[in-house]
Amino acid sequence: MAGMAGFIATTLDCPDPAALAAFYQALGGGEITYSSAEYASVTLDGGAVLYFQATADHRRPTWPDPAVPQQFHLDFYVDDLDKAEAGLRALGADRPEPQPSDRWRVLTDPAGHPFCVCLRSQ
Repeated sequence: MAGMAGFIATTLDCPDPAALAAFYQALGGGEITYSSAEYASVTLDGGAVLYFQATADHRRPTWPDPAVPQQFHLDFYVDDLDKAEAGLRALGADRPEPQPSDRWRVLTDPAGHPFCVCLRSQ
């Protein structure tokens, strides 16, 4: 059944759009298609598009503490959880505790947004 609209992209509020676009381009491959102090976008390998917009009052999510909810999260496939986590932490990701499973990892991007890396073989 056809919907009324076509999906374009997911937009994330953040304090530094260019930096977050670079982070997600390194994570998901693809190409940064626009970058400024106010907005940035990246088209990931596979075609998904992420937009980033500067928000002066951005409140960093505190997952798993519900004080500032995660609001959403993105999922990515990887071939090796340990290798992916190490590479992403080198790019500015963090690993909150506790972790909900040993089959995937919840990490946070440099602006605090949670995302999951999941084994491709699952």
